[in-house]
Amino acid sequence: MFVIEDELKRLPEKPGVYLMKNDLGQIIYVGKAINLKNRVRQYFQSSKNHSIKVKKMVQHIVSFEYIITRSEVEALVLECNLIKKYDPKYNIRLKDDKQYPYIKINTQDAFPRMRVVRQMKKDGAKYFGPYTDAAAMWEVVDIIKNTWPLRTCTRNLPKDIGKERACLNYHIGKCNAPCTGLIDEQAYGEMIEEVISFLNGKYKEVIKKLQADMIVASESLQFEKAAQLRDQIQAVMKLEQKQNATMSSMLDQDVIAFAKSPQDTLVQVYFVRKGKMVGREHFYLKDTEDEVIEEVFRDFIVQFYANATFIPKEIVIERIPNEKEVLESYLAEKKGSKVQLITPVKGTKHGLMELASKNAELTLGQFGDQMKKEQERTEGALAQLQEAIGLEKLPYRMEAYDISNTQGVQSVGGMVVFEGGKPKKSDYRKFKIKSIQGPNDYGSLEEVLDRRFNRLKEEQEENSFSKMPDLLMMDGGKGQVSVAEKMLEKYGLAIPVCGMVKDDRHRTRGLLFQGEEIVLPSGSEGFKLITRLQDEVHRFSIEYHKKLRSKAQVQSLLDEIKGVGKERKKLFCNILKA
Repeated sequence: MFVIEDELKRLPEKPGVYLMKNDLGQIIYVGKAINLKNRVRQYFQSSKNHSIKVKKMVQHIVSFEYIITRSEVEALVLECNLIKKYDPKYNIRLKDDKQYPYIKINTQDAFPRMRVVRQMKKDGAKYFGPYTDAAAMWEVVDIIKNTWPLRTCTRNLPKDIGKERACLNYHIGKCNAPCTGLIDEQAYGEMIEEVISFLNGKYKEVIKKLQADMIVASESLQFEKAAQLRDQIQAVMKLEQKQNATMSSMLDQDVIAFAKSPQDTLVQVYFVRKGKMVGREHFYLKDTEDEVIEEVFRDFIVQFYANATFIPKEIVIERIPNEKEVLESYLAEKKGSKVQLITPVKGTKHGLMELASKNAELTLGQFGDQMKKEQERTEGALAQLQEAIGLEKLPYRMEAYDISNTQGVQSVGGMVVFEGGKPKKSDYRKFKIKSIQGPNDYGSLEEVLDRRFNRLKEEQEENSFSKMPDLLMMDGGKGQVSVAEKMLEKYGLAIPVCGMVKDDRHRTRGLLFQGEEIVLPSGSEGFKLITRLQDEVHRFSIEYHKKLRSKAQVQSLLDEIKGVGKERKKLFCNILKA
Protein backbone atom coordinates (compact mmCIF):
# COMPACT_ATOMS: atom_id res chain seq x y z
CA MET A 1 0.00 0.00 0.00
CA PHE A 2 2.94 2.33 0.72
CA VAL A 3 4.12 1.85 -2.86
CA ILE A 4 0.70 2.93 -4.14
CA GLU A 5 0.69 5.99 -1.85
CA ASP A 6 4.06 7.07 -3.26
CA GLU A 7 2.77 6.61 -6.80
CA LEU A 8 -0.38 8.63 -6.01
CA LYS A 9 1.73 11.61 -4.96
CA ARG A 10 3.50 11.65 -8.32
CA LEU A 11 0.30 11.56 -10.40
CA PRO A 12 -0.07 14.59 -12.74
CA GLU A 13 -3.20 16.73 -12.89
CA LYS A 14 -3.62 16.05 -16.62
CA PRO A 15 -5.95 13.99 -18.81
CA GLY A 16 -4.97 10.41 -19.49
CA VAL A 17 -5.58 6.72 -18.99
CA TYR A 18 -4.78 4.59 -15.94
CA LEU A 19 -4.24 0.80 -15.78
CA MET A 20 -4.85 -1.08 -12.50
CA LYS A 21 -2.80 -4.26 -11.94
CA ASN A 22 -3.04 -7.24 -9.58
CA ASP A 23 -0.26 -9.18 -7.82
CA LEU A 24 0.46 -11.16 -11.03
CA GLY A 25 0.99 -7.97 -13.02
CA GLN A 26 -2.24 -8.54 -14.96
CA ILE A 27 -4.26 -5.47 -15.97
CA ILE A 28 -7.65 -5.81 -14.27
CA TYR A 29 -9.13 -2.39 -15.08
CA VAL A 30 -8.57 0.43 -17.56
CA GLY A 31 -10.04 3.87 -16.94
CA LYS A 32 -9.97 7.40 -18.35
CA ALA A 33 -9.73 10.68 -16.46
CA ILE A 34 -9.69 14.39 -17.24
CA ASN A 35 -7.55 14.75 -14.12
CA LEU A 36 -5.49 11.64 -13.38
CA LYS A 37 -4.52 12.66 -9.86
CA ASN A 38 -8.05 13.31 -8.64
CA ARG A 39 -9.61 10.29 -10.35
CA VAL A 40 -7.11 7.62 -9.30
CA ARG A 41 -6.95 8.88 -5.68
CA GLN A 42 -10.72 8.35 -5.36
CA TYR A 43 -10.26 4.57 -5.56
CA PHE A 44 -8.10 4.52 -2.40
CA GLN A 45 -10.18 6.91 -0.30
CA SER A 46 -13.31 6.14 1.77
CA SER A 47 -15.12 3.17 0.21
CA LYS A 48 -18.65 3.87 1.50
CA ASN A 49 -19.64 5.48 -1.81
CA HIS A 50 -17.98 2.81 -3.96
CA SER A 51 -19.99 0.22 -5.88
CA ILE A 52 -19.63 -3.47 -5.03
CA LYS A 53 -17.53 -4.03 -8.15
CA VAL A 54 -15.12 -1.19 -7.30
CA LYS A 55 -14.73 -2.48 -3.71
CA LYS A 56 -13.83 -5.94 -5.04
CA MET A 57 -11.44 -4.49 -7.60
CA VAL A 58 -9.57 -2.26 -5.12
CA GLN A 59 -8.84 -5.33 -2.97
CA HIS A 60 -6.80 -6.77 -5.87
CA ILE A 61 -4.93 -3.62 -6.94
CA VAL A 62 -1.21 -3.90 -6.19
CA SER A 63 0.10 -1.27 -8.63
CA PHE A 64 -0.99 0.93 -11.49
CA GLU A 65 0.36 2.68 -14.57
CA TYR A 66 -0.83 5.80 -16.35
CA ILE A 67 -0.49 7.35 -19.79
CA ILE A 68 -0.84 11.12 -20.29
CA THR A 69 -2.82 12.32 -23.32
CA ARG A 70 -3.32 15.73 -24.92
CA SER A 71 -7.10 15.78 -24.52
CA GLU A 72 -10.01 13.92 -22.96
CA VAL A 73 -11.16 12.64 -26.38
CA GLU A 74 -7.69 11.21 -27.03
CA ALA A 75 -7.86 9.52 -23.62
CA LEU A 76 -11.24 8.03 -24.55
CA VAL A 77 -9.84 6.51 -27.75
CA LEU A 78 -6.81 5.11 -25.91
CA GLU A 79 -9.03 3.67 -23.17
CA CYS A 80 -11.13 1.84 -25.77
CA ASN A 81 -8.04 0.40 -27.51
CA LEU A 82 -6.51 -0.79 -24.24
CA ILE A 83 -9.75 -2.46 -23.12
CA LYS A 84 -9.87 -4.31 -26.42
CA LYS A 85 -6.21 -5.31 -26.12
CA TYR A 86 -6.10 -6.47 -22.48
CA ASP A 87 -9.75 -7.53 -21.86
CA PRO A 88 -9.62 -6.42 -18.18
CA LYS A 89 -11.74 -8.36 -15.70
CA TYR A 90 -13.57 -5.35 -14.20
CA ASN A 91 -14.38 -3.44 -17.40
CA ILE A 92 -17.67 -3.84 -19.23
CA ARG A 93 -16.59 -5.70 -22.37
CA LEU A 94 -18.58 -5.73 -25.59
CA LYS A 95 -17.40 -8.92 -27.30
CA ASP A 96 -19.04 -8.56 -30.67
CA ASP A 97 -16.76 -7.97 -33.65
CA LYS A 98 -19.49 -8.63 -36.15
CA GLN A 99 -19.10 -6.70 -39.38
CA TYR A 100 -22.33 -6.34 -41.29
CA PRO A 101 -22.32 -6.62 -45.09
CA TYR A 102 -22.66 -3.71 -47.51
CA ILE A 103 -23.52 -3.61 -51.20
CA LYS A 104 -20.76 -1.73 -53.03
CA ILE A 105 -20.89 -0.09 -56.47
CA ASN A 106 -17.74 1.68 -57.59
CA THR A 107 -19.22 4.42 -59.77
CA GLN A 108 -15.71 5.63 -60.65
CA ASP A 109 -15.28 2.61 -62.93
CA ALA A 110 -16.37 2.86 -66.55
CA PHE A 111 -18.52 -0.27 -66.22
CA PRO A 112 -19.14 -0.74 -62.47
CA ARG A 113 -19.83 -4.09 -60.81
CA MET A 114 -22.01 -4.79 -57.79
CA ARG A 115 -20.20 -6.47 -54.91
CA VAL A 116 -20.97 -7.53 -51.33
CA VAL A 117 -18.26 -6.36 -48.89
CA ARG A 118 -17.74 -6.32 -45.13
CA GLN A 119 -15.89 -3.02 -44.82
CA MET A 120 -16.76 0.46 -46.02
CA LYS A 121 -13.72 2.42 -47.20
CA LYS A 122 -13.19 6.00 -48.34
CA ASP A 123 -12.47 5.00 -51.93
CA GLY A 124 -15.10 7.05 -53.79
CA ALA A 125 -17.45 4.07 -54.26
CA LYS A 126 -21.11 4.05 -53.22
CA TYR A 127 -22.00 1.78 -50.27
CA PHE A 128 -25.49 0.66 -49.27
CA GLY A 129 -26.22 -0.83 -45.86
CA PRO A 130 -25.21 -2.09 -43.42
CA TYR A 131 -27.56 -5.06 -43.75
CA THR A 132 -28.05 -6.74 -40.36
CA ASP A 133 -30.29 -9.35 -41.99
CA ALA A 134 -28.09 -11.19 -44.49
CA ALA A 135 -31.05 -13.06 -45.98
CA ALA A 136 -32.80 -9.76 -46.74
CA MET A 137 -29.61 -8.42 -48.34
CA TRP A 138 -29.23 -11.44 -50.63
CA GLU A 139 -32.88 -11.06 -51.61
CA VAL A 140 -32.06 -7.49 -52.73
CA VAL A 141 -28.97 -8.74 -54.60
CA ASP A 142 -31.03 -11.42 -56.39
CA ILE A 143 -33.65 -8.87 -57.48
CA ILE A 144 -30.93 -6.63 -58.90
CA LYS A 145 -29.25 -9.51 -60.74
CA ASN A 146 -32.56 -10.62 -62.24
CA THR A 147 -33.64 -7.09 -63.17
CA TRP A 148 -30.46 -5.42 -64.46
CA PRO A 149 -27.89 -7.34 -66.54
CA LEU A 150 -24.79 -6.06 -64.74
CA ARG A 151 -21.40 -7.57 -65.42
CA THR A 152 -19.85 -9.83 -62.76
CA CYS A 153 -16.47 -10.52 -64.39
CA THR A 154 -13.17 -9.02 -63.23
CA ARG A 155 -12.01 -7.91 -66.69
CA ASN A 156 -10.35 -4.50 -66.89
CA LEU A 157 -12.83 -2.46 -68.89
CA PRO A 158 -12.70 -0.54 -71.19
CA LYS A 159 -9.06 -1.63 -71.65
CA ASP A 160 -9.99 -5.28 -72.35
CA ILE A 161 -12.98 -4.62 -74.64
CA GLY A 162 -12.91 -6.96 -77.63
CA LYS A 163 -10.02 -9.10 -76.38
CA GLU A 164 -12.18 -12.12 -75.44
CA ARG A 165 -15.53 -13.59 -76.33
CA ALA A 166 -18.57 -12.90 -74.19
CA CYS A 167 -18.99 -15.27 -71.24
CA LEU A 168 -21.90 -17.58 -70.42
CA ASN A 169 -23.80 -14.81 -68.58
CA TYR A 170 -24.31 -12.96 -71.87
CA HIS A 171 -25.75 -16.03 -73.59
CA ILE A 172 -28.29 -16.62 -70.79
CA GLY A 173 -29.34 -12.96 -70.68
CA LYS A 174 -27.61 -12.05 -67.39
CA CYS A 175 -25.13 -9.56 -68.88
CA ASN A 176 -25.14 -7.08 -71.78
CA ALA A 177 -21.50 -7.94 -72.59
CA PRO A 178 -19.71 -4.58 -72.28
CA CYS A 179 -16.53 -6.64 -72.75
CA THR A 180 -17.41 -7.00 -76.43
CA GLY A 181 -18.72 -3.46 -76.93
CA LEU A 182 -22.40 -4.49 -77.17
CA ILE A 183 -23.34 -1.74 -74.69
CA ASP A 184 -21.60 1.61 -74.40
CA GLU A 185 -20.54 3.43 -71.25
CA GLN A 186 -23.47 5.88 -71.30
CA ALA A 187 -26.18 3.20 -71.58
CA TYR A 188 -24.48 1.08 -68.91
CA GLY A 189 -24.26 4.17 -66.66
CA GLU A 190 -28.00 4.77 -66.99
CA MET A 191 -28.59 1.20 -65.86
CA ILE A 192 -26.31 1.75 -62.84
CA GLU A 193 -28.28 4.89 -61.90
CA GLU A 194 -31.47 2.80 -61.86
CA VAL A 195 -29.79 0.26 -59.55
CA ILE A 196 -28.63 3.05 -57.23
CA SER A 197 -32.19 4.50 -57.14
CA PHE A 198 -33.46 1.05 -56.19
CA LEU A 199 -30.86 0.63 -53.43
CA ASN A 200 -31.76 4.10 -52.11
CA GLY A 201 -35.30 2.83 -51.58
CA LYS A 202 -36.91 4.61 -54.57
CA TYR A 203 -38.97 1.55 -55.41
CA LYS A 204 -41.86 3.46 -57.01
CA GLU A 205 -39.56 4.96 -59.65
CA VAL A 206 -38.15 1.52 -60.45
CA ILE A 207 -41.63 -0.05 -60.62
CA LYS A 208 -42.85 2.76 -62.90
CA LYS A 209 -39.95 2.19 -65.32
CA LEU A 210 -40.39 -1.59 -65.33
CA GLN A 211 -44.12 -1.19 -66.00
CA ALA A 212 -43.39 1.09 -68.97
CA ASP A 213 -40.86 -1.45 -70.32
CA MET A 214 -43.41 -4.26 -69.84
CA ILE A 215 -46.04 -2.38 -71.88
CA VAL A 216 -43.55 -1.74 -74.69
CA ALA A 217 -42.51 -5.42 -74.71
CA SER A 218 -46.13 -6.54 -74.73
CA GLU A 219 -47.08 -4.22 -77.61
CA SER A 220 -44.05 -5.51 -79.53
CA LEU A 221 -45.33 -9.08 -79.00
CA GLN A 222 -42.26 -9.91 -76.85
CA PHE A 223 -44.38 -11.85 -74.39
CA GLU A 224 -41.52 -13.73 -72.70
CA LYS A 225 -39.74 -10.47 -71.94
CA ALA A 226 -43.03 -8.92 -70.73
CA ALA A 227 -43.62 -11.88 -68.39
CA GLN A 228 -40.07 -11.56 -67.04
CA LEU A 229 -40.62 -7.84 -66.36
CA ARG A 230 -43.92 -8.66 -64.65
CA ASP A 231 -42.13 -11.07 -62.28
CA GLN A 232 -39.50 -8.43 -61.56
CA ILE A 233 -42.19 -5.86 -60.74
CA GLN A 234 -43.83 -8.30 -58.33
CA ALA A 235 -40.48 -8.98 -56.63
CA VAL A 236 -39.80 -5.26 -56.14
CA MET A 237 -43.36 -4.66 -54.86
CA LYS A 238 -42.97 -7.52 -52.40
CA LEU A 239 -39.73 -6.02 -51.10
CA GLU A 240 -41.39 -2.60 -50.82
CA GLN A 241 -44.17 -4.07 -48.67
CA LYS A 242 -41.60 -5.55 -46.29
CA GLN A 243 -40.20 -2.07 -45.65
CA ASN A 244 -43.21 -1.16 -43.53
CA ALA A 245 -41.24 0.52 -40.74
CA THR A 246 -40.67 4.00 -42.17
CA MET A 247 -40.11 7.47 -40.80
CA SER A 248 -40.96 10.83 -42.33
CA SER A 249 -37.32 11.98 -42.37
CA MET A 250 -34.64 10.52 -44.63
CA LEU A 251 -32.01 10.52 -41.88
CA ASP A 252 -29.59 7.74 -41.05
CA GLN A 253 -30.05 6.90 -37.37
CA ASP A 254 -29.19 4.32 -34.74
CA VAL A 255 -31.75 3.91 -31.95
CA ILE A 256 -30.35 2.47 -28.71
CA ALA A 257 -32.54 1.21 -25.83
CA PHE A 258 -32.04 -1.18 -22.93
CA ALA A 259 -33.63 -3.69 -20.56
CA LYS A 260 -32.13 -4.65 -17.21
CA SER A 261 -32.28 -7.80 -15.10
CA PRO A 262 -30.93 -7.89 -11.51
CA GLN A 263 -27.50 -9.03 -12.76
CA ASP A 264 -27.20 -8.14 -16.46
CA THR A 265 -28.17 -5.59 -19.11
CA LEU A 266 -29.48 -6.16 -22.64
CA VAL A 267 -28.87 -3.30 -25.10
CA GLN A 268 -31.00 -3.18 -28.25
CA VAL A 269 -29.85 -1.23 -31.34
CA TYR A 270 -32.21 -0.39 -34.21
CA PHE A 271 -30.58 0.58 -37.53
CA VAL A 272 -32.50 3.19 -39.56
CA ARG A 273 -31.11 4.07 -42.98
CA LYS A 274 -32.71 6.69 -45.26
CA GLY A 275 -35.78 6.70 -43.01
CA LYS A 276 -36.26 2.91 -43.24
CA MET A 277 -35.57 0.42 -40.48
CA VAL A 278 -33.11 -2.07 -41.99
CA GLY A 279 -32.48 -4.27 -38.95
CA ARG A 280 -31.70 -4.57 -35.28
CA GLU A 281 -29.17 -6.24 -33.02
CA HIS A 282 -28.99 -6.93 -29.29
CA PHE A 283 -25.99 -7.24 -26.98
CA TYR A 284 -25.92 -9.02 -23.63
CA LEU A 285 -23.69 -7.32 -21.03
CA LYS A 286 -22.91 -9.46 -18.00
CA ASP A 287 -22.41 -8.50 -14.36
CA THR A 288 -23.78 -4.96 -14.47
CA GLU A 289 -25.91 -5.26 -11.32
CA ASP A 290 -24.40 -2.24 -9.57
CA GLU A 291 -23.61 -0.20 -12.69
CA VAL A 292 -25.69 2.91 -13.41
CA ILE A 293 -27.25 2.71 -16.86
CA GLU A 294 -25.69 6.03 -17.94
CA GLU A 295 -22.24 4.52 -17.39
CA VAL A 296 -23.23 1.32 -19.20
CA PHE A 297 -24.40 3.39 -22.19
CA ARG A 298 -21.18 5.37 -22.18
CA ASP A 299 -19.02 2.20 -22.28
CA PHE A 300 -21.30 0.58 -24.87
CA ILE A 301 -21.13 3.54 -27.27
CA VAL A 302 -17.33 3.79 -27.07
CA GLN A 303 -16.81 0.09 -27.82
CA PHE A 304 -19.67 -0.38 -30.31
CA TYR A 305 -18.51 2.46 -32.58
CA ALA A 306 -14.77 1.82 -32.12
CA ASN A 307 -14.58 -0.33 -35.29
CA ALA A 308 -17.87 0.68 -36.91
CA THR A 309 -17.69 1.04 -40.68
CA PHE A 310 -20.59 3.51 -40.54
CA ILE A 311 -21.62 6.08 -37.91
CA PRO A 312 -24.94 7.91 -38.51
CA LYS A 313 -25.35 11.63 -37.98
CA GLU A 314 -27.91 11.04 -35.27
CA ILE A 315 -27.96 8.47 -32.46
CA VAL A 316 -31.22 8.28 -30.54
CA ILE A 317 -30.55 6.93 -27.06
CA GLU A 318 -32.89 6.07 -24.19
CA ARG A 319 -30.72 7.62 -21.49
CA ILE A 320 -28.23 10.46 -21.78
CA PRO A 321 -24.85 8.75 -21.25
CA ASN A 322 -22.11 10.01 -18.99
CA GLU A 323 -19.67 12.38 -20.74
CA LYS A 324 -22.14 13.11 -23.57
CA GLU A 325 -20.12 16.00 -25.02
CA VAL A 326 -16.89 13.99 -25.02
CA LEU A 327 -18.67 11.07 -26.72
CA GLU A 328 -20.05 13.37 -29.42
CA SER A 329 -16.56 14.74 -30.06
CA TYR A 330 -15.18 11.19 -30.20
CA LEU A 331 -17.84 10.05 -32.70
CA ALA A 332 -17.50 13.23 -34.80
CA GLU A 333 -13.74 12.68 -35.03
CA LYS A 334 -14.27 9.10 -36.25
CA LYS A 335 -17.00 10.06 -38.73
CA GLY A 336 -15.41 13.28 -39.97
CA SER A 337 -18.58 15.31 -39.41
CA LYS A 338 -20.94 16.27 -36.59
CA VAL A 339 -22.72 13.47 -34.66
CA GLN A 340 -25.57 14.10 -32.21
CA LEU A 341 -26.68 11.99 -29.23
CA ILE A 342 -30.32 12.81 -28.52
CA THR A 343 -33.00 11.59 -26.09
CA PRO A 344 -36.40 12.63 -27.53
CA VAL A 345 -39.40 13.12 -25.23
CA LYS A 346 -42.12 13.15 -27.92
CA GLY A 347 -42.75 12.66 -31.61
CA THR A 348 -41.77 9.95 -34.11
CA LYS A 349 -38.26 9.50 -32.74
CA HIS A 350 -39.61 8.99 -29.23
CA GLY A 351 -42.06 6.43 -30.58
CA LEU A 352 -39.28 4.50 -32.30
CA MET A 353 -37.20 4.61 -29.12
CA GLU A 354 -40.15 3.23 -27.12
CA LEU A 355 -40.51 0.44 -29.69
CA ALA A 356 -36.83 -0.45 -29.24
CA SER A 357 -37.23 -0.35 -25.45
CA LYS A 358 -40.27 -2.66 -25.49
CA ASN A 359 -38.48 -5.07 -27.80
CA ALA A 360 -35.45 -5.05 -25.51
CA GLU A 361 -37.72 -6.07 -22.60
CA LEU A 362 -39.27 -8.84 -24.71
CA THR A 363 -35.89 -10.07 -25.91
CA LEU A 364 -34.52 -10.13 -22.37
CA GLY A 365 -37.59 -12.00 -21.14
CA GLN A 366 -37.66 -14.52 -23.97
CA PHE A 367 -33.99 -15.09 -24.67
CA GLY A 368 -32.11 -13.62 -21.72
CA ASP A 369 -31.60 -16.92 -19.91
CA GLN A 370 -30.82 -18.72 -23.15
CA MET A 371 -28.31 -16.06 -24.21
CA LYS A 372 -26.66 -16.13 -20.80
CA LYS A 373 -26.36 -19.93 -20.86
CA GLU A 374 -24.85 -19.80 -24.36
CA GLN A 375 -22.40 -17.13 -23.26
CA GLU A 376 -21.45 -19.15 -20.19
CA ARG A 377 -21.06 -22.27 -22.34
CA THR A 378 -18.64 -20.63 -24.76
CA GLU A 379 -16.79 -18.50 -22.22
CA GLY A 380 -16.82 -21.40 -19.75
CA ALA A 381 -15.12 -23.60 -22.35
CA LEU A 382 -12.46 -20.93 -22.96
CA ALA A 383 -11.90 -20.56 -19.22
CA GLN A 384 -11.39 -24.34 -18.94
CA LEU A 385 -8.82 -24.23 -21.75
CA GLN A 386 -7.09 -21.27 -20.13
CA GLU A 387 -6.84 -23.11 -16.81
CA ALA A 388 -5.80 -26.45 -18.32
CA ILE A 389 -3.01 -24.94 -20.42
CA GLY A 390 -2.04 -22.25 -17.90
CA LEU A 391 -2.48 -19.24 -20.17
CA GLU A 392 -2.20 -15.70 -18.83
CA LYS A 393 -5.36 -14.54 -20.60
CA LEU A 394 -8.50 -16.05 -22.07
CA PRO A 395 -7.85 -17.49 -25.59
CA TYR A 396 -10.59 -15.38 -27.18
CA ARG A 397 -9.26 -15.76 -30.76
CA MET A 398 -8.05 -19.23 -31.74
CA GLU A 399 -6.69 -20.25 -35.14
CA ALA A 400 -6.56 -23.92 -36.17
CA TYR A 401 -4.62 -25.43 -39.11
CA ASP A 402 -4.79 -28.70 -41.04
CA ILE A 403 -3.25 -30.11 -44.25
CA SER A 404 -5.17 -32.25 -46.73
CA ASN A 405 -3.95 -34.16 -49.82
CA THR A 406 -4.18 -37.52 -51.57
CA GLN A 407 -0.70 -39.07 -51.58
CA GLY A 408 0.76 -35.60 -52.00
CA VAL A 409 -1.52 -34.63 -54.91
CA GLN A 410 -3.45 -31.32 -54.75
CA SER A 411 -2.07 -30.54 -51.30
CA VAL A 412 -3.89 -27.72 -49.49
CA GLY A 413 -3.99 -26.08 -46.09
CA GLY A 414 -6.98 -24.84 -44.15
CA MET A 415 -7.16 -22.14 -41.47
CA VAL A 416 -10.30 -21.77 -39.36
CA VAL A 417 -10.91 -19.14 -36.70
CA PHE A 418 -12.97 -19.31 -33.52
CA GLU A 419 -13.68 -16.11 -31.57
CA GLY A 420 -15.37 -16.26 -28.18
CA GLY A 421 -15.80 -20.02 -28.60
CA LYS A 422 -17.73 -19.67 -31.89
CA PRO A 423 -16.67 -20.06 -35.55
CA LYS A 424 -15.89 -16.80 -37.37
CA LYS A 425 -16.27 -18.01 -40.95
CA SER A 426 -15.47 -14.65 -42.53
CA ASP A 427 -11.88 -15.12 -41.27
CA TYR A 428 -11.41 -18.68 -42.62
CA ARG A 429 -8.64 -18.96 -45.21
CA LYS A 430 -7.58 -21.55 -47.82
CA PHE A 431 -3.99 -22.15 -48.92
CA LYS A 432 -2.99 -23.98 -52.10
CA ILE A 433 0.45 -25.47 -51.47
CA LYS A 434 2.98 -24.10 -53.97
CA SER A 435 6.51 -24.99 -52.84
CA ILE A 436 6.11 -28.61 -51.67
CA GLN A 437 5.91 -31.66 -53.94
CA GLY A 438 4.70 -35.06 -52.72
CA PRO A 439 3.20 -36.17 -49.38
CA ASN A 440 5.01 -33.82 -46.98
CA ASP A 441 2.55 -32.55 -44.37
CA TYR A 442 5.23 -30.87 -42.25
CA GLY A 443 6.66 -28.97 -45.21
CA SER A 444 3.16 -27.98 -46.35
CA LEU A 445 2.25 -26.75 -42.88
CA GLU A 446 5.47 -24.73 -42.74
CA GLU A 447 4.57 -23.02 -46.02
CA VAL A 448 1.04 -22.24 -44.78
CA LEU A 449 2.23 -20.74 -41.49
CA ASP A 450 5.03 -18.84 -43.26
CA ARG A 451 2.53 -17.21 -45.60
CA ARG A 452 0.10 -16.49 -42.77
CA PHE A 453 2.65 -14.83 -40.42
CA ASN A 454 4.26 -12.97 -43.29
CA ARG A 455 0.85 -11.44 -44.02
CA LEU A 456 0.52 -10.56 -40.33
CA LYS A 457 3.61 -8.39 -40.66
CA GLU A 458 2.60 -6.90 -44.02
CA GLU A 459 -1.07 -6.06 -43.52
CA GLN A 460 -1.86 -2.47 -42.55
CA GLU A 461 -5.65 -2.57 -42.78
CA GLU A 462 -7.82 -4.30 -40.20
CA ASN A 463 -8.62 -7.80 -41.51
CA SER A 464 -8.27 -11.47 -40.59
CA PHE A 465 -4.53 -11.57 -41.33
CA SER A 466 -3.74 -8.46 -39.30
CA LYS A 467 -5.26 -9.89 -36.10
CA MET A 468 -2.98 -11.64 -33.65
CA PRO A 469 -4.38 -14.99 -32.39
CA ASP A 470 -4.37 -15.77 -28.66
CA LEU A 471 -3.80 -19.49 -29.29
CA LEU A 472 -2.69 -21.64 -32.25
CA MET A 473 -4.16 -25.15 -32.62
CA MET A 474 -2.48 -27.69 -34.91
CA ASP A 475 -4.37 -30.77 -36.08
CA GLY A 476 -1.68 -33.23 -35.07
CA GLY A 477 1.01 -33.94 -32.51
CA LYS A 478 4.65 -33.09 -31.78
CA GLY A 479 5.71 -32.70 -35.42
CA GLN A 480 3.02 -30.16 -36.26
CA VAL A 481 3.59 -28.24 -33.03
CA SER A 482 7.35 -28.12 -33.71
CA VAL A 483 6.74 -26.67 -37.18
CA ALA A 484 4.48 -23.98 -35.69
CA GLU A 485 7.02 -23.10 -32.98
CA LYS A 486 9.76 -22.86 -35.62
CA MET A 487 7.73 -20.36 -37.69
CA LEU A 488 6.79 -18.32 -34.61
CA GLU A 489 10.48 -18.06 -33.72
CA LYS A 490 11.29 -16.97 -37.29
CA TYR A 491 8.86 -14.04 -37.04
CA GLY A 492 9.60 -13.21 -33.40
CA LEU A 493 6.07 -13.98 -32.21
CA ALA A 494 5.09 -15.24 -28.77
CA ILE A 495 1.87 -17.19 -29.29
CA PRO A 496 1.10 -20.42 -27.36
CA VAL A 497 0.73 -23.52 -29.57
CA CYS A 498 -1.24 -26.70 -28.94
CA GLY A 499 -1.53 -29.92 -30.89
CA MET A 500 -5.00 -31.50 -31.11
CA VAL A 501 -4.30 -35.21 -30.55
CA LYS A 502 -6.60 -37.96 -31.85
CA ASP A 503 -7.14 -41.52 -30.57
CA ASP A 504 -6.95 -44.74 -32.64
CA ARG A 505 -10.45 -44.08 -33.99
CA HIS A 506 -9.49 -40.58 -35.20
CA ARG A 507 -11.54 -38.90 -32.49
CA THR A 508 -10.33 -36.03 -30.35
CA ARG A 509 -8.37 -37.27 -27.34
CA GLY A 510 -6.74 -34.20 -25.84
CA LEU A 511 -4.16 -31.44 -26.26
CA LEU A 512 -0.40 -31.48 -26.58
CA PHE A 513 1.16 -28.41 -24.95
CA GLN A 514 4.87 -27.85 -24.27
CA GLY A 515 5.63 -31.56 -24.72
CA GLU A 516 2.92 -32.81 -22.35
CA GLU A 517 -0.47 -34.25 -23.19
CA ILE A 518 -3.38 -32.55 -21.43
CA VAL A 519 -6.59 -34.57 -21.17
CA LEU A 520 -9.80 -32.71 -20.37
CA PRO A 521 -12.90 -34.58 -19.10
CA SER A 522 -14.77 -35.84 -22.17
CA GLY A 523 -18.06 -34.26 -21.05
CA SER A 524 -16.58 -30.84 -20.26
CA GLU A 525 -17.29 -27.76 -22.36
CA GLY A 526 -13.56 -27.30 -22.95
CA PHE A 527 -13.25 -30.78 -24.48
CA LYS A 528 -16.35 -30.21 -26.64
CA LEU A 529 -14.85 -26.94 -27.92
CA ILE A 530 -11.59 -28.67 -28.93
CA THR A 531 -13.60 -31.36 -30.71
CA ARG A 532 -15.65 -28.77 -32.63
CA LEU A 533 -12.51 -26.90 -33.61
CA GLN A 534 -10.68 -30.03 -34.79
CA ASP A 535 -13.66 -31.34 -36.74
CA GLU A 536 -14.22 -27.94 -38.37
CA VAL A 537 -10.63 -27.42 -39.58
CA HIS A 538 -10.54 -30.99 -40.92
CA ARG A 539 -13.87 -30.49 -42.76
CA PHE A 540 -12.81 -27.13 -44.18
CA SER A 541 -9.44 -28.28 -45.54
CA ILE A 542 -10.68 -31.59 -46.96
CA GLU A 543 -13.58 -29.88 -48.79
CA TYR A 544 -11.13 -27.51 -50.49
CA HIS A 545 -8.89 -30.45 -51.42
CA LYS A 546 -11.82 -32.40 -52.92
CA LYS A 547 -12.87 -29.37 -54.95
CA LEU A 548 -9.39 -28.92 -56.45
CA ARG A 549 -9.01 -32.64 -57.11
CA SER A 550 -12.40 -32.79 -58.87
CA LYS A 551 -11.48 -29.79 -61.04
CA ALA A 552 -8.12 -31.38 -61.93
CA GLN A 553 -9.84 -34.62 -62.95
CA VAL A 554 -12.22 -32.73 -65.25
CA GLN A 555 -9.29 -30.88 -66.82
CA SER A 556 -7.41 -34.13 -67.47
CA LEU A 557 -10.51 -35.71 -69.05
CA LEU A 558 -11.03 -32.68 -71.28
CA ASP A 559 -7.41 -32.93 -72.45
CA GLU A 560 -8.23 -36.36 -73.91
CA ILE A 561 -11.21 -35.08 -75.96
CA LYS A 562 -10.44 -33.87 -79.47
CA GLY A 563 -11.86 -30.49 -80.41
CA VAL A 564 -11.92 -29.12 -76.85
CA GLY A 565 -9.59 -26.15 -76.88
CA LYS A 566 -8.21 -23.87 -74.22
CA GLU A 567 -11.20 -21.49 -74.10
CA ARG A 568 -13.85 -24.22 -73.96
CA LYS A 569 -11.93 -26.08 -71.27
CA LYS A 570 -11.69 -22.85 -69.31
CA LEU A 571 -15.47 -22.35 -69.67
CA PHE A 572 -16.24 -25.86 -68.38
CA CYS A 573 -13.93 -25.38 -65.39
CA ASN A 574 -15.56 -22.06 -64.54
CA ILE A 575 -18.98 -23.72 -64.58
CA LEU A 576 -17.65 -26.44 -62.26
CA LYS A 577 -16.15 -23.81 -59.95
CA ALA A 578 -19.47 -21.94 -59.76
